Amino acid sequence: MSKVTNGARRSLIWLASILVAIYGLLAVGALTGNASWTPGLALDLAGGRQIILTPVLEEGATQEIEQSDLEQAVEVIRDRVDASGVAEAEITTQGNNIVVSLPGTPDQATIDLVSQAAQLQFRPVLLVGSPSATTTESTDESSVEPTAEPTASVEGEEVTSSEPTPTPSASEVANVVTGSAATEAEPSASPSPVLLDTATDGSDDESVETTESTTPDIETTDPSSFEWLTADLTAEYQALDCLDVANLAGRPMGDPDTGHVACAQYGLEKLAMGPVELTGDDLETASSGPQVNAAGSFTGDYEVRLQFDSDGADKFGEVTTRLVSLEEPRNQFAIILDGVVISHPTVQVRITNGEASITGAFTQEEAEQLANQLKFGALPLSLEVQSNQQISATLGADQLQKGLIAGAIGILLVAAYSLFQYRALGFVTIASLLIAGATTFGIISLLSWGLGYRLSLAGVAGLIVAIGITADSFIVYFERIRDELREGRSLRSAVDHAWKRARRTILVSDAVSLLAAVTLYLLAVGGVRGFAFTLGLTTVIDVIVVFLFTHPVMVLLARTTFFGDGHRLSGLDPRQLGRDTMYKGRGRVVRSEGPTLAERKAAERKAAAGGETDADADDASAEGTGEKKESAR
Repeated sequence: MSKVTNGARRSLIWLASILVAIYGLLAVGALTGNASWTPGLALDLAGGRQIILTPVLEEGATQEIEQSDLEQAVEVIRDRVDASGVAEAEITTQGNNIVVSLPGTPDQATIDLVSQAAQLQFRPVLLVGSPSATTTESTDESSVEPTAEPTASVEGEEVTSSEPTPTPSASEVANVVTGSAATEAEPSASPSPVLLDTATDGSDDESVETTESTTPDIETTDPSSFEWLTADLTAEYQALDCLDVANLAGRPMGDPDTGHVACAQYGLEKLAMGPVELTGDDLETASSGPQVNAAGSFTGDYEVRLQFDSDGADKFGEVTTRLVSLEEPRNQFAIILDGVVISHPTVQVRITNGEASITGAFTQEEAEQLANQLKFGALPLSLEVQSNQQISATLGADQLQKGLIAGAIGILLVAAYSLFQYRALGFVTIASLLIAGATTFGIISLLSWGLGYRLSLAGVAGLIVAIGITADSFIVYFERIRDELREGRSLRSAVDHAWKRARRTILVSDAVSLLAAVTLYLLAVGGVRGFAFTLGLTTVIDVIVVFLFTHPVMVLLARTTFFGDGHRLSGLDPRQLGRDTMYKGRGRVVRSEGPTLAERKAAERKAAAGGETDADADDASAEGTGEKKESAR
């Protein structure tokens, strides 16, 4: 058995192993009751629950709800829904209402999460560390090194503290807070913090000195004190994994009178913080715009401007006065919206008039987003549920049935064309399509179980379009084989040479389709993303099937008598393709009509060398086209 045949068999074994793994996992899920043999259907095909929310301001509020506030509320709710694992949800605005449509039958916890009002909190930062979870054996790099050294000086007076000094964040904080010149006080120099990374030195000791689990007295304890790092809070900080998307939206805000841990936006860092010192009630408004320096000139960057009310200005003045003299990262305050730290800027000056600005090389879009988040969190807003009802499918089983019928018709047409054009070879196309379909169905069912993916009608359309893309790969390969047969090669040689050329074309074609699907998925919203997802998935599966099934099957078929000898029903009969093969096996050579490939190349070389006349060429052609068949032994 040749190496080529062994390689083909190994490819088929790999494909079989993949299918067994897919449907084995699906069987485990189905038997345990956690999964279904069929994919979950989206809102347009299966219906779901529709919740209509109306934003309501608290009594006596002077602010007005703007369209940007509604859009920010939609983004907050969408983050919550995505983090809860519900896929293919539709969240839109209708007038002054927010309409949330959830597919299937969501549980009560998801419904409560949707209708929960967002909260804005300002907390002092104690620790900033890498986003991954840590253990007591390998603690986070943003740990605390207990020391007793001068930590800061205020207005030239040195103060000492026996509190532990935290290590700085693993990444520098880009945002800073400044105020108007009339309210700024120059901060005094503070000693550089000490970096303690026990994750790399192999130490098994706890690197965070914590207090007892009792809550400190907020009336007597400095909000920036490490007394807020209780044993329970430290354990929660170490266990927090900000790489888990579930921790990036809708986390509990925590008791305002205790310490708290949370993830930074996008999951790049995690923070341990002190108690709440300001809330959204203390923030009057926020806006964004070009940054202006002290001379009144534009710097080219953008900033976010905060305006506190009278009570908030007094509180913020006390906060900045304390934080400006502390070391990194305790000279920062965290702004938390809906359980996620949206910013933790460094305080550079003391601000007492309630007007501050956050800078940090913002783009215009980033500054606008942060300003909208702050303004939305400052609204004394609640979301009242106006209606909560089950809705039927907007398209329903009838449309799904029509989509499946369209897909079946497409497969039948491709099968009919393949059998007409390629005869018995068309069964390879049909088998490849069935393998691709089975693989796609299994993977989508697994995604429905593991990631909550739901198949929409747009996704079904993507599957139907993929039929043509998959069939196109087979056609490219088969036509290349037939071209090689027309050149006079045997089927074995034709399969080998055709694959070397066809696979480049197949890979380039599928790469273009995958790039289009990825681009569409990233830029589109709603149902279009479902179409792009299934299109990209089936494109990847097409490559797998061609490499692990179609080509290996052709290698094995080329060694059979039916295909290898070019039976007239095989679809690879050289006579039907316009030329008979030269080599027939067992030393038999058959002269075909017209000069052979070798004779034509020899004639071309002679003509190029000018060593052959027209008469000589005619004689050579006559010898090559004689009707006598020679048998070589």
